Amino acid sequence: MNQPVQEAIRTRRSIREFTPQPVERALLLRIIQAGIWAPSGLNNQPWRFVLVRDSSIREQLAGLTQYAHIVRAAPALIAVYLDQEKMYDRVKDHQAAGACIQNMLLAAHELGLGAVWLGQILANKEQVNNVLGLSGHYELAALLAFGHPVHRSQQSQRQPLETFILHEFGGTVPCNQGGMS
Repeated sequence: MNQPVQEAIRTRRSIREFTPQPVERALLLRIIQAGIWAPSGLNNQPWRFVLVRDSSIREQLAGLTQYAHIVRAAPALIAVYLDQEKMYDRVKDHQAAGACIQNMLLAAHELGLGAVWLGQILANKEQVNNVLGLSGHYELAALLAFGHPVHRSQQSQRQPLETFILHEFGGTVPCNQGGMS
């Protein structure tokens, strides 16, 4: 059975090194389109976005994170925000933003772009809002860096599935199915 979503989930990696080749606006819009199809409680769709391809704005943002080298090198950034007027439950809305961001990262991977989710910049979210000309009405959820990857040699491992399952109630599990015994 062909499983392109499962394959994309397993092969996507955080890309932190980019070529100088620009990222087309049309690709960024496709990435955002994937993001807005994420689930949200009451379908409130609280996410909002700022696209940044301007080098002077990227430089200002680079000064607000310990990952400045990534921000400087990425030809495109998308700041993901939560519109606090659209939010109804802080935890659920932040979970929805995470789902939106994951959709965006998977879409970038599908489009042949590299991307990385930068969260450390949240320590300076008020300054980010100032740089981007936004009021405190918008809460920064993440900064995503996009570009054409220099390479795709990133490796990753996961612990065995059974290390993550705390309890299982009901049903029967045949021996050795799904990696569990």
